[in-house]
Amino acid sequence: MDILNVTLIEPRLKHPTIFEKFDSLKSGEGFTIHNDHDPKPLYYQLLGERGQIFTWEYLEDGPEIWKVRICKKKEGEDEVTIGEIVAKDFRKAQVFKKFGIDFCCGGKKTLSEVCEKKGIDLQSVESQLEAIDKESNGTSQNFQSWNLDFLCDYIINTHHNYVRESIPFLVELSQKVARVHGDHHPELLKIAEVFGRIAHDLSMHMMKEEKILFPYIKEMVAAQKGNIALPASHFGQVANPINVMEMEHEGAGEDLVEIRELTSDYLLPEDACTSYRILFQKLEEFEHDLFQHVHLENNILFPKSIELEKNLR
Repeated sequence: MDILNVTLIEPRLKHPTIFEKFDSLKSGEGFTIHNDHDPKPLYYQLLGERGQIFTWEYLEDGPEIWKVRICKKKEGEDEVTIGEIVAKDFRKAQVFKKFGIDFCCGGKKTLSEVCEKKGIDLQSVESQLEAIDKESNGTSQNFQSWNLDFLCDYIINTHHNYVRESIPFLVELSQKVARVHGDHHPELLKIAEVFGRIAHDLSMHMMKEEKILFPYIKEMVAAQKGNIALPASHFGQVANPINVMEMEHEGAGEDLVEIRELTSDYLLPEDACTSYRILFQKLEEFEHDLFQHVHLENNILFPKSIELEKNLR
């Protein structure tokens, strides 16, 4: 097996060396990197600069050593990703949620790749997805057809506002329930702590989107409509802030997974009071909203914005 021990490379040369190694691969070939920390930033850089022409598989996932197998896809290997499936029809998100498949932060993976890794029967998932294809679309929104400036406003008005309105209530309620029931249910203390982290991180995250990223996307749309020059930005390509936003989405997603595990999928104990019940109900509602929120950005807004910038240059 072709192995590249990244820990032996001078820090400033690590990513250039990995990129050189990747570029030298023939179709279908790969190599394994060994590192002393999660190389997730490399994944986003590789995705941003080379596109979806590689596979990324964790062979060992810490806490001291990380081993990742990186392969260049074979020519013609064009299986759509989970994110692309949901972007075309959001109703299919419910199928992925049922099987515990992440369609937001993990949306760049293919269905067969995820099913193999998680031990899920691929045929069962595909049959349920096909069943949705046979149903009527009803009044489902076609977010793919929306202008990007309008989509930015929709995300702010629908999802950012929901998060801002929900955070104070959930922070206070999670702390209250932890104080009252924490002695018999110590996991509630951790839930309050984790949600507090989510509240802080998402507040900062949304501010960066509203002050930096979304205004630039709107400027790109205006440039396209007016057939004028692309506006200058202090962050370089739009992929740079997008990569940061996607990493922060992943962090929030991991925190929500931890809450779901701590609550045993929001299973209420027999001694749960009304506040306890409302907390679990609102946390699950918050999770559902954030999944759709992140999906709209990761799988529709962000890739379309990167493509728009390329067309304007």
